[in-house]
Amino acid sequence: MPGSEPEPMRRFDAAQGPRIVGPQDGKTVDLGPCGARFLIWGEESGGGFSLVEHPIPPHHLAAPLHRHTREDEYSYVIAGRLGAQLGSDVVHANPGDLVFKPRGQWHTFWNAGDEVCRILEIISPGGFEHFFDEFAAGLISAPEQRARYGSELDLDSIAGLCRRHGLIYPATAG
Repeated sequence: MPGSEPEPMRRFDAAQGPRIVGPQDGKTVDLGPCGARFLIWGEESGGGFSLVEHPIPPHHLAAPLHRHTREDEYSYVIAGRLGAQLGSDVVHANPGDLVFKPRGQWHTFWNAGDEVCRILEIISPGGFEHFFDEFAAGLISAPEQRARYGSELDLDSIAGLCRRHGLIYPATAG
């Protein structure tokens, strides 16, 4: 019905029948330096986790250094080569590798190769995926991000990361 509110998300369970999320399914948004495709929202997992696919263009920094106070993140590489800074350590991951980014640790990640890097990002507990959705829609600012989502950004890290790793960050390119 026009003008009616969408049905709120709820936990997915077997009573709803089988569920398959295909390669073209799930809401997609453009975050600027990378994309996001929402496969499982926190509400659908009972809050336990969310699952987001991030395609990252070649040699692009996906985010400034940042940290989460509430969530752990796990990045599973499905294509390409992922670079990541975890605290003061720099690592590289290939298809089949899983990179763990624990809550409270400063981190960032980028495409360290010449082809699109695709990662599945498991966020636990779920909920932070809504930041990506709100950010893409222009509905959230950095102070709101810290207050509502318990995360901090180090915007001053962008230039050094790009210089050190030969990266592009579209928000500052041009």
